[in-house]
Amino acid sequence: MARVAEKVSTVCPVARSLDIVGDRWTVLVLREMYMGASRFEELQIQTEATPQMLAGRLKALEADGMVERHPYSEKPLRYEYRLTEKARAFYPVIYALRQWGETWCKDASEGVAVGFVHRECGHDVGLGNVCPNCGVPVEREDLEATLSSRYKREREERRAAFKGK
Repeated sequence: MARVAEKVSTVCPVARSLDIVGDRWTVLVLREMYMGASRFEELQIQTEATPQMLAGRLKALEADGMVERHPYSEKPLRYEYRLTEKARAFYPVIYALRQWGETWCKDASEGVAVGFVHRECGHDVGLGNVCPNCGVPVEREDLEATLSSRYKREREERRAAFKGK
């Protein structure tokens, strides 16, 4: 992964963006952080990344200004990771991947993994980024997420398997 400070060989914004977020693990780390995870162990459990892989992605995201480390424990020294404004601005890309994946990568019988309700009016926004009830464009902070029972169970099973190791 190229760092922002490094000289890049193209002016293409897509290529430059992929230098930062262009691999599976980085996108999954960001997904988990958008879902509220901030600590290494929870990020590792839900992404299923190895500790080395996760540490590398977090360091790269920090170097690229996408996350900031903040200590939450002095002894032993432990950090949590928080999204920066730059990372929060990336959320529409994750939301678009969700929409595309729900439409093209799943069987309809599986149902939607994460439902979003517009906090302001209380209506489901479906897969779009505009509330169909009130017509307002929505961002992550405008939405209340609800995991399907299947997705919630999948996440709980990962956590239980990790704790059992």
